Amino acid sequence: MASLYTQKDKNIRKTWFLFTGFFLVVIGVGWAISYAYGDSSILVIAVVFSVLMSFFSYWYSDKLVLSMSRAREIDRGSARELYNVVENLCITAGLPVPKIYIIDESAPNAFATGRDPEHAVVAVTTGLLNRLDRSELEGVIAHELSHIGNRDMLLSTVVIVLVGFISLLADFFLRSMFWGRGRRDSKEGGNFFILIGIVLAILSPIITRLMHLAISRKREFLADASGALLTRYPEGLASALEKISRDPTPLHVAQNTTAHLWFDDPFDKPGEKISWYHKMFMTHPPVGERIRALRGMDV
Repeated sequence: MASLYTQKDKNIRKTWFLFTGFFLVVIGVGWAISYAYGDSSILVIAVVFSVLMSFFSYWYSDKLVLSMSRAREIDRGSARELYNVVENLCITAGLPVPKIYIIDESAPNAFATGRDPEHAVVAVTTGLLNRLDRSELEGVIAHELSHIGNRDMLLSTVVIVLVGFISLLADFFLRSMFWGRGRRDSKEGGNFFILIGIVLAILSPIITRLMHLAISRKREFLADASGALLTRYPEGLASALEKISRDPTPLHVAQNTTAHLWFDDPFDKPGEKISWYHKMFMTHPPVGERIRALRGMDV
């Protein structure tokens, strides 16, 4: 039976393995397309544009997500038990106490966001507070605080930068080829590299999107392991996952652009069998796999 530390280290290694592969795909696509097009300045423009857009998203993402979720900030006086749970876990984890928000939704769920631990927020729905006992609530909050401590927002932003950059570059390249502005030099295998560039331009947005989702799923496993380490009680988090995954109440404020932030995938249907193909496009690992991993841990 794997220990908690072994499980956490394994998830970290898998995440960075995927991340390294992601960078190699980006470098390969950039090189092939720049060669085929014959103008490296396009790459510079695309990179600068993507970085600026993603910097804005990273800096203001918490405000945008909270606004979209219609969350309201609370203090110790207005939600004492929730505030105490967050504060106690932050003391244990060595993290600053984030701003705490409540979302008036019956569906049990939660998320954390913010560009760093000093500017982080944790939001929970009223449904979560009503359905979970204290140990289960602690498990969910510990999971979300682990996202903050593991700097998952920063990692997610970097990945989104790369996905956006590849999509932008691929779209520009295909349009330029269509209008006949691509490189026409057939010497030294020029046509061969143009063909490679076209193939990569078509496939690379799909490949990078799949890798982005794979990294997102690994970070969920990592947050589960880190959260269990924080509470020293994996069963609390496992029990919370069971309750939340079985609840059919729809989360009305959920959107595709924010689905990856939530503790449980808001678009999953309880009891639905998941095919291998569907798994590839999920933002979260299957709940059953998360529960088995938690219950297979030694603390």
